[in-house]
Amino acid sequence: MQRIVAVVAVVLAAGLVGSRPALGADLTTEEDFQKFYMEYLSSEGYKSEVDSDGDVMFKKEGLTYYIIVNASDDEFFELALPNIHQVENDSDRAKSLAAADYSNAKSKVSKVYLVGDNVWVTVELFVASPDGFKDVFQRSMSAVLNGANNFIEKMGE
Repeated sequence: MQRIVAVVAVVLAAGLVGSRPALGADLTTEEDFQKFYMEYLSSEGYKSEVDSDGDVMFKKEGLTYYIIVNASDDEFFELALPNIHQVENDSDRAKSLAAADYSNAKSKVSKVYLVGDNVWVTVELFVASPDGFKDVFQRSMSAVLNGANNFIEKMGE
């Protein structure tokens, strides 16, 4: 029994249980996260910049995406494709809400919702560490597009 207690004490003292990668310690400010995301995007071939809200904006195939920077929760990752549809009137709003419901029910991970008169698609994930988003980034991009396509499909009916 003493041996088990001693091993547990060593493991805890070494920080091996519940420890986080050293990377997380370096990401404390909004600017740290902006730089972190921009460096990743650059390594993947994307040009990016920080927008007026402090989020990281980049383009792919003519579409503008954002990584929403949330320095207060380093285990949360949000990718957004805003403004896929502009709501024109009350009838269009009702149709947009129905199409968003359809997409949300049909799509994995993505969320489609209205922000004022604009329709947004996001992927919002919890990751084990700040750099955990890298493992699911490409799939998150696909999920956002799938959500958008399902919305657009329903709007076309």
